[in-house]
Amino acid sequence: MRKTPPIIFAALLTFVAVVTLTRDSSSVSSAQQVALKAQPAPPVEERISRVAAGLVPAVVIKGTPLPLTPLAERMKFYRVPGVSVAVVNGGRVEWARGFGVKDASTSEPVTTETLFQAGSISKPVAALAALRLVQEGKLSLDQDVNACLVSWKLPDSEFTKEKKVTLRRLLTHSAGLTVHGFPGYAADASVPTLAQVLNGEKPANTAAIRVDTVPGTLWRYSGGGYTIMQQMLVDVTKKPFPDLVKQLVLDPAGMKHSTYEQPLAPARAKEAATAHVGGQPVKGRFHTYPEMAAAGLWTTPTDLALLAVELQNSLAGRSNKIISKEMAAQMLSRQFQNWGLGPAVEVRGQTVEFSHGGSDEGFEAFWAGFSDGRGVVVMTNGDRGSALAMEVVRSVAREYGWAEHAPRERELAKVDPKIYEAYVGDYEFKINPQLTITLGVSTEGSKLLVQQNGGAKREWLPASETEFFSLASGNSLFFVKDAQGAVNELMIKQGGETYTGKRIK
Repeated sequence: MRKTPPIIFAALLTFVAVVTLTRDSSSVSSAQQVALKAQPAPPVEERISRVAAGLVPAVVIKGTPLPLTPLAERMKFYRVPGVSVAVVNGGRVEWARGFGVKDASTSEPVTTETLFQAGSISKPVAALAALRLVQEGKLSLDQDVNACLVSWKLPDSEFTKEKKVTLRRLLTHSAGLTVHGFPGYAADASVPTLAQVLNGEKPANTAAIRVDTVPGTLWRYSGGGYTIMQQMLVDVTKKPFPDLVKQLVLDPAGMKHSTYEQPLAPARAKEAATAHVGGQPVKGRFHTYPEMAAAGLWTTPTDLALLAVELQNSLAGRSNKIISKEMAAQMLSRQFQNWGLGPAVEVRGQTVEFSHGGSDEGFEAFWAGFSDGRGVVVMTNGDRGSALAMEVVRSVAREYGWAEHAPRERELAKVDPKIYEAYVGDYEFKINPQLTITLGVSTEGSKLLVQQNGGAKREWLPASETEFFSLASGNSLFFVKDAQGAVNELMIKQGGETYTGKRIK
């Protein structure tokens, strides 16, 4: 997972896996869903064709037709050479398909067996291995992690005097730990040991993983926490991490193409897509991630779809190949805010959605399953692939009549562009001690443009004089005025999370 993720252009959900609810007129009603279920299902090839031909944005302007754009056109726009998709319907993998090429410099096509780096989707898969060990009595969800750590110990501090770091808190990002994510190591770079990563010692390129907040008091995304979990599993089983996860999770789920092997063996590298940044292949093809539990899984959408099906079956009591019904119920229920034991969780009546996004250098993806037997996985080999992945997810939702992930309808406000001048400037967001993101706000004619960390400028549309929204991501910006009418703060609302940035004087 990259160290500095985007926060407003859809890609942050690849780290936090936020699920946006849509309960407006653009969503499919209950009556429509019943009618759709009563009709014979169309042939799968027709469905694939319509999904590929009809990508949709996150937001539709009220009174305008729903724009449908071909996948190939959107791949070109996002500079993503290859996409792979799998859809779960009726409790089975209904179809999988590859689009585009594995490497922009070659013509070799993406197939359903092409390997992609899963980024942070590695986390819920690794979490299953930990839960399997909990089920077997070899780990505890609520014991101090230092009781299981042998080859390395998490240093105690003033923050851990009363409340301890536990496996449950690691899995729910509530352990008070530092280090949001990991940039990986280029093909020609020295790769640190796991202990060096944990201690922030060279050649590690991230800070030491430490507690800087009282455990259990704050939700804060931490790839560092999952790296500690990786060390726990290795210490308890006395096996290399790729081997133990293969035995406990990958093989039972039928994920025959998947591996946590880092770096990928040369023979298997031939099966892998090449990472791309800005449409160009990454030097050495891809990065290496010794932080395997947090970011090191190589897999395919079909394999991840099979895992979603196994979790659905476990939750329903139809299978216990990996974990029991009782453990699945814990994993897929809200433990801290909207987080389960590994994935993000949303509960809508009797239906549970579990999901996670992923982003490694030049790879971005999204994985979601529903307790009623639905699911979708999209993997890409481009650094803007998460926004594209969500457009594919919305196209799948439209084809299958899912209310979830349908585009929202927003009304465009009539605003005098002169007020934009009061918003122009730079705003700094301190996400955590290691992660700062800067947004630059500017104008161009009658447009309000937002630029993140010096990247491309994107137009945001007015919902009011102080609220603006993105068609691509559906996220909202709120300019906050003080008592004198000056704008010194900018809030970003994304799914269920709100971030506040201070204007830089």
